[in-house]
Amino acid sequence: MKASARANTNIALIKYWGKRDDKLFLPMNSSLSITLDSFYTETTVEFKEELNKDIFTLNSSPVDEAESNKVFKFLDKIRQLSHTKMYAVVSSQNMVPTAAGFASSASGFAALAAAAAKALSLNIGEKEISILARQGSGSACRSIYGGYVEWYKGEMEDGADSHANQLLTEKDWDICILSVLVESKQKKISSREGMKRTVETSPFYLGWLNTVEKDLEKAKAAIRNKDFQSLGEVTEANTLKMHATMLGAEPPVLYWQSGTMEVINHVQALRLSGIKAYFTIDAGPNVKVLCLPEDETIVKDELIKLPSVKQIITCHPGPGIRYL
Repeated sequence: MKASARANTNIALIKYWGKRDDKLFLPMNSSLSITLDSFYTETTVEFKEELNKDIFTLNSSPVDEAESNKVFKFLDKIRQLSHTKMYAVVSSQNMVPTAAGFASSASGFAALAAAAAKALSLNIGEKEISILARQGSGSACRSIYGGYVEWYKGEMEDGADSHANQLLTEKDWDICILSVLVESKQKKISSREGMKRTVETSPFYLGWLNTVEKDLEKAKAAIRNKDFQSLGEVTEANTLKMHATMLGAEPPVLYWQSGTMEVINHVQALRLSGIKAYFTIDAGPNVKVLCLPEDETIVKDELIKLPSVKQIITCHPGPGIRYL
């Protein structure tokens, strides 16, 4: 009872920030992302009768107890679905450099959900795998699909209506996403803690909730019409609003560093010169810059000159889950 799957990571254009249920990873708002071609996780899951516990290795090495327990608790959910008591050997190879500023948990839990479900011959479709993956890491539900993906926040308490859905495939519209790595220190506040603190204490958080669905509709219209400027504008506005909610938290949460601001200022300068480039930033200092494929070289060449920029990794829309 063995299967392997590959899932790619994703970057949110309309952000998910805040949970309405911590255990089921149910979000306060819907979100929208692009699955990326450059970074992925490959996972093999084998259930065996003779095992008396689960075993997890990442990049051929044992994993610390806290991270392993997340995987083992997730496997418990799958065992419950399939009515089995068998333990599993899980082996993952992570092609997501942690320094790149992409959360490997998205590709990791998407690959784990798909491989475990197939290993146990669970006859479920992509929607159900998306719901399952979400319970390991919220953004993992989006990595089940390729291209442009919406994650419905849902209304039901059990999360049965909170899943991802593909808007366009990776082949339908090519844009460039540059991951700009800046000189930075390790962040002191985890994304999970920053999110929780913002929801509980920021007076700006209600304003975020009141506008994020409008941002989502603008982004979906831009994707339908393949209107890059509109998509870039709403993406940039949405990320700035998300970080503003963090600044209002008690105590404030600030992930930006001097290099972050240097890249933001240069992207805005590029726009003034006539080049369509827009930024988005997750809960960290690194910046993702969106541009059109024809501008990819000039934008990359301009940004790599900045003193604080260490590396730039080029991405394009990538595929959804694949079985190996």
